[in-house]
Amino acid sequence: MTSKIIGTGNYIPSETITNLFFNQHVFMSEDGTLLKEDNASITSKLQKITGIEERRYAGSGQVTSDLGLIAAQAAIEDAGIDPETLDYIIFAHNFGDVKAGTVQSDAVPSLAARVKHLLKIKNNFCVAYDVLFGCPGWIEGVIQANAFIKSGIAKKCLVIGAETLSRVVDIHDRDSMIYADGAGAVVLENSEDGSGILSHLSASHTFKEKDFLYFGKSYNNESCPDTRYIKMDGRKIYEFALVHVPEAMKQCLDKSGYSIDQLDKIIIHQANEKMDEAIVQRFYQLYDAPVPADIMPMVINKLGNSSVATIPTLLTMILKSELENHTIGKGDVVLFASVGAGMNINAIAYKF
Repeated sequence: MTSKIIGTGNYIPSETITNLFFNQHVFMSEDGTLLKEDNASITSKLQKITGIEERRYAGSGQVTSDLGLIAAQAAIEDAGIDPETLDYIIFAHNFGDVKAGTVQSDAVPSLAARVKHLLKIKNNFCVAYDVLFGCPGWIEGVIQANAFIKSGIAKKCLVIGAETLSRVVDIHDRDSMIYADGAGAVVLENSEDGSGILSHLSASHTFKEKDFLYFGKSYNNESCPDTRYIKMDGRKIYEFALVHVPEAMKQCLDKSGYSIDQLDKIIIHQANEKMDEAIVQRFYQLYDAPVPADIMPMVINKLGNSSVATIPTLLTMILKSELENHTIGKGDVVLFASVGAGMNINAIAYKF
């Protein structure tokens, strides 16, 4: 027995932020000096590397749990279930609810508890909790839900991934242009028909890699001396991902019992277009095989990097036929993979 997805949903905020939005930003280096390049050159370079042309930001009246609620409602409706029958609500995020115009994170009560309350679920034995696992948090939540279902602890689980990264970025750091807001969710239940999760893998690299992503001070030391923002060592993350993510993907696929030529799609965390392409290229090199056309759908160019939300958002778009040239049909084998703060890596091999 394993678990399978019976409903999906997402929420893509309506506020579109193009690269022109950053034309008036004052970008600085880590030591607080102004970058020598003009903003047009900075945004152009970022687009070439990451593929990002646009990203979505949540409305000023929305917080992360609001986005997660909308995605959850859509997934529950798609599954056609009574919310009262849910045994677990698992909410993956990293920074809690941060209201627009503030810098304080609010994560008590848990975001999962807030969603359960807003869904008006009265069942006290529907357990609601949050997962903080970096960008791979949503996949990790699915892995945990699968364990609950396989063990008989649960029959139905709701797993949400939502984030408002636009609220925790340093506007003086050019990396702030990468981040976005969004939400995605799935409902899982037990499966005995051969479909569902075939295998999974998780790893945490912390001995040397713990601080590749971290919370740090603004590059503008004068105006923002005490506030901390999301920071990353992009070069180290890139090098780490290219070595370790393809290996993890291979281990996961090999455990599934399916071969590389039976793989129909790879849905990878939308972190950086060039990095994701390189990861998939190295993954196929491990099998001495060419990369098939249209194996890896990408939406980062229009949606940016919304952390835990990227994979469930993309999955929903494909299943709802909203992405040109990409479909998932019955019997298709899909490999999910993510990498992020920790440094954490995980993967799931799944048969639809």
